[in-house]
Formats: sequence, C-alpha cells, structure tokens
Amino acid sequence: MKFLFWLSLMIGILIHFEIQSQSGKLFIIGGGERPDEMMKRMLDEANLLQNGYGIILPMASSEPDSAIYFTSKQLIKLGAKIKGFDFSGNKTPTKEQLDSLKNAKLIYFTGGDQNNLMKSIQEKKLYDVIWECYKKGGMIAGTSAGAAVMSEKMITGNEKKYQNYKETFKTIETNNIEFGQGMGFLTKTIIDQHFLIRNRHNRLLSASIEFPDILCVGIDEATAILVKDNVAEVIGNSQVIVYKNKSKTIQKQNKLFAQEIKTSIFIQGMTFKLK
Repeated sequence: MKFLFWLSLMIGILIHFEIQSQSGKLFIIGGGERPDEMMKRMLDEANLLQNGYGIILPMASSEPDSAIYFTSKQLIKLGAKIKGFDFSGNKTPTKEQLDSLKNAKLIYFTGGDQNNLMKSIQEKKLYDVIWECYKKGGMIAGTSAGAAVMSEKMITGNEKKYQNYKETFKTIETNNIEFGQGMGFLTKTIIDQHFLIRNRHNRLLSASIEFPDILCVGIDEATAILVKDNVAEVIGNSQVIVYKNKSKTIQKQNKLFAQEIKTSIFIQGMTFKLK
C-alpha cells in the first residue's frame, strides 16, 4: 500500500510539472519598427519555422486588413505560415477559427487601440481560447497596443483627470492613470510601450508608486522582451526600462511621493526576473 501511495504521489508530481512546462511564451514588442532579426527570433522561439502556423488578430487597428497584410508580409518573408482573423465589428468567429486559435503556435496582436482589442476579445469570447493556446505551449505576441494587453492591469492610454489625450503625461499624481482589464498573462507586471521615444516615464513612475507590489516595465520601439519561465530577455535595437518600488512607501498629497524607486536599463541580450 505504501508503494502504491508513493507511486501515485510521484505520478501526480510529474503530471504537475508536465502541465507547468507546457505553458507558453510571450513576445512583447514596444511598437514602432519591427526589425527582421527581432521578428525572426520570435518565430524561432515559437517553433514556427519548423511546422505549424501563426494567427494575426488585428482588432486593435482601425485598418485591420492593412494590419494583417503588412504583418503577414514580413512574417511570410521570414519563412512562417501565417493567416489573419479579423473579428472586429459584427464579425463572429466560426468553430473552425476557434479551433485554429487553440492549436496555433503563435497568436499575434497588432498595434492600435488596446481598448478596442480587449473589447473584441471579450465580446467574441476569445479570452479563454487564447489562454488555451498559451497553456498548450503556444506563444502569445503583440506590439504596441498588443503589448499593453499582456498585463492583467492594462494601461488604457487615457488620463482620468485630463480628458484630452496626450502621448506623454505631464505630471506624477494620484489616481490619474486609467486601467482596464488585460489578458492577464502578467499578473504582477505592468507593461508600457513606445517608452523612450514618447517619454512615458511620468506615467510608469506614477504606476510604480501607486502599486508598489507591481513591477513596471517600459519597452521602447523596435525592442521586445521574450518572456519564458518568469524571466524576460531583451531583444532589439533600443532599451527596456524597469521601475521597482523598493521602499514600498506611498505618500499622497495630490502629487505622489516615494523613495528608493530602483531604475534599471536593459539592452539586447540582458535578462531580468518578472514578479
């Protein structure tokens, strides 16, 4: 009986680790240009050049057909088998399309408006399907808006206190960043994009102070992070900025105050742990 007990326990442990090891990867691009070398690494990590296929989801874009065309053109040139599914507007996914998403090696979100992307995902009941692909070992990738949705706490791009949209926040103050519900692949990390080129430090510093338990990651254009086993590797031409609120002290008097926010700047080939 003891032998059977220990045998069952070991089988359970092996199954647990097998399930854990099947979790997929993330490839999160800060927007802008997509260098071929960077995108080739994405395809290699997704094992898409050996077999299988990838699917582009363009619902963040105001011109989804163009988003599919230009993205697929680059990836096909690099040797991948790619197709696009546009579920914007009144378009509804078929059972065959849902099955294709579940079994894809790569699901790629284009840029645009992350709010539109998440609205489409939720309304068309794609959330669980995309997660199923990820749990089966697929790669989930995205650029710009497609990067923002990777976090559970998603930056929408809007300011609560200043209604006119600006790419750069002018202040560091309380209760100003608007968040929405993202895909939640990263539960303890907030992603910001176009980071250096659009000077988005104030926005991410505000997030770091208000949410001290969350790692705040700003990815610049033409740059990505490859996430696997809770470690991020920087790939691309520019840098990734990471803010970590070490003191976890917050003082609020409209403006935000904090001490000991650790700033790290990572370049191509460097790695860092996510929370």
